[in-house]
Amino acid sequence: MIHEVDGLLRTLLQGGALTGTDIEIAFDAPTRDWSARRNAPTLDAYLYDIREDVKRRERGTSAVRDERGVILRRRQAPRWFRLSYLLTAWTKRPEDEHRLLSAALATLMPHELLSPEMLPEPLAALDLTVPLTVAGIQTESRSLAEIWSALGGMLKPSLDLVITVPFPAHPDYDAGPPVTEGAVVRTRELDGPLEDDDRMHQPRHLGLPTTGARTP
Repeated sequence: MIHEVDGLLRTLLQGGALTGTDIEIAFDAPTRDWSARRNAPTLDAYLYDIREDVKRRERGTSAVRDERGVILRRRQAPRWFRLSYLLTAWTKRPEDEHRLLSAALATLMPHELLSPEMLPEPLAALDLTVPLTVAGIQTESRSLAEIWSALGGMLKPSLDLVITVPFPAHPDYDAGPPVTEGAVVRTRELDGPLEDDDRMHQPRHLGLPTTGARTP
């Protein structure tokens, strides 16, 4: 599922204010060695944190139906995970990097909620809306300064990008076969007269009169 999110992010960053540009989109760790090899303007989306959004966890199952509406399987609710990316711009001049970050911010801001039509398979198959936040309040335990220190590089302007995506929970459970025939239930009043069929099936030892019998 993560590589589908990478593809989604690449598609978003190649549109909007960045449409028609020759900006490279990378997903590498922005280490010193990597940055030294850059010879073209690049936007780098480094995935630095993956963790479950436990507030979105749901219980129970949902029904999977066919085109006739018949329930085929029972599916557990998906688990939601926050994928946090460190988005940085790499050019020869800081001013150009700032322009790239500004264009990336303008491109991503209109997509705070991604509809199923915008998502790749198998995300679209879940028919759920995916939230995206950019440059929001950081909720991860590691600070950006700690991340840069771990990468061995100098602190650099960046955008914190978070996409919260559903991961299907397995397995699905097969549903029982659908009911195709209805049961017939016959009722009568307790003190009402017995039908002919009822008289035939009443036991004689209860003292109930049968057809043709006389009462004393």
